[in-house]
Amino acid sequence: MKILVTGGSGLVGKSLHRFLPDAVYISSKDYNLTSELNIIQMFETHKPDTIIHLAAKVGGIIDNINKPAEYFEDNVLMNTLLLKYSLKYNVTRFIGILSTCIYPDVIENYPILETDLHLGPPTKTNFSYGYAKRSLAVQIDAYNQQYNTKYQYLTPCNLYGEYDKYGDNSHFITALIKKIHIAKTNNHDDIVLFGNGTPLRQFMYSDDLAYIIKHCLDNNIYDNMNVATPENLTIDEMAKIALKACNADNIKIKYDTTKPNGQYRKDVSISILKNKIPSFNPIKLEEGIKKTYKYLLDNKML
Repeated sequence: MKILVTGGSGLVGKSLHRFLPDAVYISSKDYNLTSELNIIQMFETHKPDTIIHLAAKVGGIIDNINKPAEYFEDNVLMNTLLLKYSLKYNVTRFIGILSTCIYPDVIENYPILETDLHLGPPTKTNFSYGYAKRSLAVQIDAYNQQYNTKYQYLTPCNLYGEYDKYGDNSHFITALIKKIHIAKTNNHDDIVLFGNGTPLRQFMYSDDLAYIIKHCLDNNIYDNMNVATPENLTIDEMAKIALKACNADNIKIKYDTTKPNGQYRKDVSISILKNKIPSFNPIKLEEGIKKTYKYLLDNKML
């Protein structure tokens, strides 16, 4: 099995290195996945039979609101071209990594099931990104139907971990750790977060998703399914857990209610995941934050 991983230098890609050390990991420095010529060159050079597609244009709420065309176009191009040429070059195993942003903004019943995908539009705050990633699910289903492929998509909840970006486009937990560390270092009394702290979120340590990807490969699991932790916490609860994990219980939390909350809730069901991989035992948020914070301190990344 010759495995090629797109987005190899990103959060999940670097976690996956520990689980699949012999795979080929490529990033935007190697190939522009929105370029058809670059994708053809990639397939000609590496000749993979298995693709794990992690690459995506991702960013925070504000960036999504300001650049909706870029988020839609870049993601649709890379997803469409990569899948098209995977079929052309006889890739037998394709795992596309999506996001819970693909699901409807609001539905009647939570947690969200895989079958709820088309019950409504994604949230407005990352509408273009959500639809672009949803389109990959539609394309994979279409390929399986028309070409009898066994391609698959996994839909993880929000992620965090040691290898996240630490600039404007970092995930919430990563940005929160950085914000807490800055407050500690400068003896600030509080941190300020967007919104009012009430939205609910599932956040999963990146190694847990890497484990699921490898488990699917090793055990011939082809089901499309949500991948998440059973913890579904408010932003305020997560912030308090993070303060404790970073030994900063003395710091208070303030909310800037002039800024958007984002989607109120988007917790997903993991019933299929638990049925297919009953051994899955995701790390608790507090422990994951402790591990991430220690890594960042040890490597002088904060």
